[in-house]
Amino acid sequence: MEVTEFARQVLDSDSLEGKLQPAVEPLTDRSAGPAERRIQPRRPSNLQFAARRTAPAMPRGESLRDPAKRALAHHIMANHELQALEVMAWVLLAFPDAPSEFRTGVARIMGDEQRHTRMHVERARTLGLEFGKFPVNSYIWEKAMSFASPLDYVAGLPLLFEGRNLDHTIEFAEEFEAAGDERSGALMRVIHRDEIEHVAFGVEWLRKLKPRELSDWDAFTSHLHWPLHASKAAGEVLQRDARREAGLSEEFIERLAETVRQPPATPPSTP
Repeated sequence: MEVTEFARQVLDSDSLEGKLQPAVEPLTDRSAGPAERRIQPRRPSNLQFAARRTAPAMPRGESLRDPAKRALAHHIMANHELQALEVMAWVLLAFPDAPSEFRTGVARIMGDEQRHTRMHVERARTLGLEFGKFPVNSYIWEKAMSFASPLDYVAGLPLLFEGRNLDHTIEFAEEFEAAGDERSGALMRVIHRDEIEHVAFGVEWLRKLKPRELSDWDAFTSHLHWPLHASKAAGEVLQRDARREAGLSEEFIERLAETVRQPPATPPSTP
């Protein structure tokens, strides 16, 4: 199956089942075609992007002792994973001239995003909530629309959004477990392991695509578009060992810790 065909399958399907249909192996990249930049993915009617501030907030802490709140948390995270899947499909269509190894790597990671989406959907259902019952936001998709190159994508999704998930997966695993939900905790720890591999893919391609004279940190931060900023690449507790396992340098990790302590309040000035 061509990676472009797989991307179109994900973006053009108006059913969740269609979006989560795995790619047919072997994946090839022989006919990428012209660049395509979609405005929005097609989605089923109950998963259309909602107006700003209409989707429910993420439950945290003690509220997760309520099974309905845990179900809502999985509902929200299923939409996060689905957006990541759709963004990756968008990248394959938007940047057909990217290296084939990069493109097939993105397509393979899409398989993980499909699996993560299914995991959250099924866990929410077990807890009594069908996916699509609540409005869903478009935050990740909207921010991806500023990506103007594969390097923008690497900085914005694998290193920022998935980098932040290195921390969030552990935070939620611990909160679910504290609420007595070992299955939800185990689910988050499985996703955490996958996220290490996804961040490692971002590290690999940051180094392959960036100018040689730029440090990893400078290449990362220079390819983020406001309001995305390096401080958003971390959660409440920085999982340093996970970042080391993904291949990030000690310098990068320390710079990240510094910017989390003092995030910018305004956009950076332009010359």
